Amino acid sequence: MPPETEKVPEAEKLTESDPSVSAEDTGPVFQRKPASKKKLLVWAGVVVLLVVIAIAVGVGVGVTRHRHSSDDVPATAENTDWRLDTATEYHISPKWNSSEPPTTRVYNFTVSEILGAPDGFERTLTVVNGKFPGPLVECNEGDRLVINVLNNGTNATSIHFHGQYQNGTAYMDGTSSISQCPIPAGHSFTYNFTVADQWGTYWWHSHFGPQYQDGVFGPVVVHSPTEDALLRDQYDEEYIVLLGDWYHSLADAYMEKYLSSGNENTEPVPDNGLINGAAFFNCSDVDETCYQDQAARTVFNFVHGKTYRLRLINVAAFAEIDFSIDDHELVIVEADGTNVEPLTVHKMRTAVGQRYSVLVTANQTATDTFWMRGQLNTYCFAENNDLLDPNTLAVVHYVADPANATNITTTLDASTSAWGNTKNNVLCKDLNTTDLVPSISEVAPDADIFFRLDTSFQIKAYAIDLAYINGTTWVPMSGSSTLYSAFNQLSTQSGNYTELNATGVVPSKYYENDKHQYMISIQNRSVVDILINNLDDGAHPFHLHGYKFWVLSFGQGTFHHSKYDKLDKKNPMKRDTLQIPGYGWALIRFVADNPGIWPLHCHITWHMEAGLLMQFQVQPDKIAQMNPPDEWAELCEL
Repeated sequence: MPPETEKVPEAEKLTESDPSVSAEDTGPVFQRKPASKKKLLVWAGVVVLLVVIAIAVGVGVGVTRHRHSSDDVPATAENTDWRLDTATEYHISPKWNSSEPPTTRVYNFTVSEILGAPDGFERTLTVVNGKFPGPLVECNEGDRLVINVLNNGTNATSIHFHGQYQNGTAYMDGTSSISQCPIPAGHSFTYNFTVADQWGTYWWHSHFGPQYQDGVFGPVVVHSPTEDALLRDQYDEEYIVLLGDWYHSLADAYMEKYLSSGNENTEPVPDNGLINGAAFFNCSDVDETCYQDQAARTVFNFVHGKTYRLRLINVAAFAEIDFSIDDHELVIVEADGTNVEPLTVHKMRTAVGQRYSVLVTANQTATDTFWMRGQLNTYCFAENNDLLDPNTLAVVHYVADPANATNITTTLDASTSAWGNTKNNVLCKDLNTTDLVPSISEVAPDADIFFRLDTSFQIKAYAIDLAYINGTTWVPMSGSSTLYSAFNQLSTQSGNYTELNATGVVPSKYYENDKHQYMISIQNRSVVDILINNLDDGAHPFHLHGYKFWVLSFGQGTFHHSKYDKLDKKNPMKRDTLQIPGYGWALIRFVADNPGIWPLHCHITWHMEAGLLMQFQVQPDKIAQMNPPDEWAELCEL
């Protein structure tokens, strides 16, 4: 039974001083009901005053508000209680101890809808714990995470922990219609898993339709003594930087139009970009409810001489985003949870779902205020959006002491120019992903199995443009999930898996005659090569659940098998999300040793929902021996 709505635990992160404290030890936390408009107006002045005070004393990363008219008095969004305080939430404490014995860390998530205006344009947000963006989940390698999710929203939901292996707990992967049935409105579910054999920068997000685009996402950081030995002495402080695109309507509305008849290859174009959930939008350009006072830029307060680790996460629905900080070199030290040899660049492209850690030293003297840029790549957009300014900005501000930063309640601008746009910066060193070399060397083993996947968009019945992998377009199962269905079938077969052919597609009878589940079954622990051919003119960031894969080779045109025996397997890059260029290909390799059903899909929201997803069923005999909690099965019975 779901908890009583009057006493719903609001999300509460356990304190770092005593991370072993259980949820029970913290006592009940009551969910706050949304305030009425009258109450919001009463508290508006108090909130604004508190914001002024908070920014005046400085808290590392803050928000500078944009006031363009003294007459701008918001009617419904004047209270910014919905905005997450990224100044504290996304600052990683330098006192965090990665060597503590493994413990259990408990988080409580409540999903709901609220009104907010991240860039000034008011719209409905779907959020966790009434805040946008979502809270940080932080732990050590070896810890057990318990995330209690209560869905108080209008629609179903599920929470996927992007990049987490979930070895032994495939039913906790949080992928709606694949690893679980979604959590209906008014119900709850607990994710319970151990973070083993990995560390680095990850994120969590809804994996129910396009919902995460509406605000259900947040960062995940996994600490480890292994990584600390490689990096910790190279930086003083660290912050999380969420790079995203932003739409001014709910995602479902865009999806309905995108998947309509006659709408060929026209993905919804964003209205803005956000950095840590904030940006500036010109309200004079629209007639809808838009409050200039709510427009904001995130501010990062740096101390001169210190080096900062910025954990970049592309949380966009569609856009590639180029990241840079004017006049500051970026030293890449991590990509998708893999530590890499230091690589210095001026700007770097991040694909949807990818993560990077960069080291930045506050070593400039000409000025104390610089633009941080998140440039949306509009080249792949099929249409123009006259409202979109693709150059999303945040501010890097040098201060003597972040605890006593200067008052930045009014507009804080910079006069600096992007790399390559001034006489002094005639060169711009861009990221070349082939230059990424893992710091911990690992030889990729020889492959046992080879599969080829051809991905494309095709117009078929009713003139609807859908995505296909080897001729099959994915459609979410209705009232079930592939793992739930497979578990029920396999656990009653007494070990007879002869019909699950290791070299082909799993018979559809295991999935209720569903013809939309393209699935390759791998019976035993094997080293698997996948050649992905992108037959579309646009690039696609493919993400594999449950694994990291070696990137053996990629390029444009056609992969020639003559290259197969010449691959460099000594220490190839290993990650979980790879951008494959238009009319290009990638050859990836992974060790299929994690039982479960794992999707491989394009992480562009619109493309996945159009069907650009397939699944690997790994070690079906061990799927049959899983021991999922009763509430997991109950989700499919609601």
